[in-house]
Amino acid sequence: MMTTRLQSLRRKMRTERLNALIISSPEHVRYLTGFSGSHGIVAVTATDAVFITDPRYRIQSAHEVRTMRRVVGVGSVFDLLSGCGILRRCRIVGFEAESLPVSRYRQLRRSLRGLKLRGASGIVEALAVVKDTREKALLSRAASISDAVFRDLLPTIRPGITEREVAARISWLNRVHGAEDDSFPPLVASGTRGALPHGTPTTKKIHKGELVTIDFGSRIGGYGSDMTRTIAVGRISARLRSMYEVVQEALGAAFHAARGGIPARELDRAARTCIEGRKLGKYFVHALGHGIGLHTHERPRVSPLSTEVLMSGSVITLEPGVYIAGLGGVRIEDDVILGPNDCRLLTRTPSELTVV
Repeated sequence: MMTTRLQSLRRKMRTERLNALIISSPEHVRYLTGFSGSHGIVAVTATDAVFITDPRYRIQSAHEVRTMRRVVGVGSVFDLLSGCGILRRCRIVGFEAESLPVSRYRQLRRSLRGLKLRGASGIVEALAVVKDTREKALLSRAASISDAVFRDLLPTIRPGITEREVAARISWLNRVHGAEDDSFPPLVASGTRGALPHGTPTTKKIHKGELVTIDFGSRIGGYGSDMTRTIAVGRISARLRSMYEVVQEALGAAFHAARGGIPARELDRAARTCIEGRKLGKYFVHALGHGIGLHTHERPRVSPLSTEVLMSGSVITLEPGVYIAGLGGVRIEDDVILGPNDCRLLTRTPSELTVV
């Protein structure tokens, strides 16, 4: 599997006319090597590849990195790269500009003095758009854990509990059900705070008559789910219930339209049209969805501005939402695998409004 990925990477490097590529994003290092630690880089040329880390990861990398030679040493990984000889016949070296802070870029430039450095965007990301069988299985497992977490969380949500307590229970339940980590810090927003699409949990107490939006994910084998449900605490107003019904309708429209081969902006349009038809379009303030994998947010981006065509085998989120200041918000989010003619749900928690 890793060897195939290296072969695909080299083809893209030839297209970009790069003699070598340095991968520094931890997620992309893991994608190419299986290394799950936090410090290491990979350098790939037309004929060679090397993984470089420091002595803290000597034993771990020996177990996890099997498809390329390893260099373990003290000091800057870029100095170690310069000294290992892999770039001897290279002239143009690409690097991941998005994941390399300015300070590290300066280290890279000092270490590779005399070589032409070129920011190379999206090369590994393009490989990761379509998931293989193992990746799909891990994403499916992560989604199943999220379903179990939500099921066990519901009985604990009562008037008087705080948003932070709910978030803490999500993190605890993730580990109880076998996740290695949250795929991102849980978002919990209740009442009027639900109008915040990324409502970081606070000490606010949840009250009767409120909606509560809960956005969380579970990570297994490095791959993470991303699920949102909005629940009602007791009886809610007719206006809040109407908002929920609109978002649920938009989610259904997106699910029935989602497939490989459809332009991403058309899939976004399928959901957005439902919300606009109910005069709430200005309150849907973000894209319909995004790819998920080792990154919580990765390609493809399912938005009105996207120029991508969705590919069969991609795993994406569908997450329409409506957010009205002073009233609250609703978002419902599912993870799906795209097929050539339709899509398959990974998150199986029903989208109907749950009242606790």
